[in-house]
Amino acid sequence: MKIQFLWWDGCPSHPEAWQRLQGVLAELGVETEIERIKIQTDEQAEQWHFPGSPTIRVDGQDIDPNAPIDAFRLTCRLYFKEDGRPSPLPSAAMIKRAILKVT
Repeated sequence: MKIQFLWWDGCPSHPEAWQRLQGVLAELGVETEIERIKIQTDEQAEQWHFPGSPTIRVDGQDIDPNAPIDAFRLTCRLYFKEDGRPSPLPSAAMIKRAILKVT
C-alpha cells in the first residue's frame, strides 16, 4: 500500500489531518511508509493534481470519492462529514474506508 500526504504550509488543518491519518493507521494495525509531499507553488499544485490541503491518497486514489478533479491550486481543502456538514479535515471514517478498500 502506498499512501501520499500532500499539504500546503498556508493551511492550518494539515497537522491535525496528519495526526488523524497516523491514528487510523495505528487503530487498523497498518504499517506502511507515507510519502509527505509539500506543495509550495501553483505549478506543483497542477503537477500533483492537488485540490487543496490536506490531500491524502491511498494507492494513487484520493480518499474522498467526491474530490475535485479540475481545480488544482494552493488552497485549503473542504471535506464533508458523513452527516453532510463541511469540515477542513477528512473524517477518520473516510480515511479508514480508503485504507480498508486496498487491504
